[in-house]
Amino acid sequence: MGGVGRVTDRRSVLRISIEDPTAPAAGPVATAVRRPDTLAAEEPLEIRVGSLGAIRTPLAVTMRTPGDDLDLALGFLFTEGLIGAAEDVVTAQLCAGTDEPNTYNVVDVTLGPDVPPPDTDPARNFYTTSSCGVCGKASIDAVRTKSRFDVSTDAVTVDAAALAAMPGRLRTAQRTFERTGGLHAAGLFSAAGELVCVREDVGRHNAVDKVVGWALREGRLPLICHVLLVSGRASFELAQKASMAGAPVLAAVSAPSTLAVDLADEAGLTLVGFLRGATMNVYARADRVVV
Repeated sequence: MGGVGRVTDRRSVLRISIEDPTAPAAGPVATAVRRPDTLAAEEPLEIRVGSLGAIRTPLAVTMRTPGDDLDLALGFLFTEGLIGAAEDVVTAQLCAGTDEPNTYNVVDVTLGPDVPPPDTDPARNFYTTSSCGVCGKASIDAVRTKSRFDVSTDAVTVDAAALAAMPGRLRTAQRTFERTGGLHAAGLFSAAGELVCVREDVGRHNAVDKVVGWALREGRLPLICHVLLVSGRASFELAQKASMAGAPVLAAVSAPSTLAVDLADEAGLTLVGFLRGATMNVYARADRVVV
């Protein structure tokens, strides 16, 4: 599901190289060359939501890498508990917005007649950055969205060796990361280690929402017997999104937060952190990881 806009852009940089940084003060030789560099694009995406026949009202603005924008919008609405199935959405379309030239940084979503419209009170509107997740919810109770899926009952097991191989497979599939070094990724794997879907974005949470939105359209929710792997750390919000999508295992190449571990314990979600090389830490529901 497309997005319009560039995933990468070029900028001129001054490349400085030092031949031997450990040499004595008079010894190191530095060279400076100006050259083009490829950067990951970051642009705002506004998500507008409304009922059939009503005006779509701005609900959220997220800083993201253009691409798979409709999946991002649908995944966001699902993981925030605003829709429960693909059938809850009548239409979702990219709009030009007011930018010149048009950047298509607006998604209009029309909800079905039986779907309650979201609260668009400005005090509760969503704003997300590429470095953090949802900002602006009124309380921690509002953040702790209740999932319609009970991941604690998923009887899946994953071999530790299969888990250890997943980050390498995810990195191989990250096409844009190889050119920029600046994008996170979310990968959906089968319990056997098969990569089912991968999405990239400047924000980990956006990459996860893009995967969830894809799964929503493909009729794959809940993500029973699957592993959701994220680059970087595992935050509370990512644990919540995994739970909301019905994924029984969330793995991250870096550290989890305390709230992420607490939520995993509460939801019955297997949480794996520091998944690097041949080692990993299992913070919750370790019974699913077979050693």
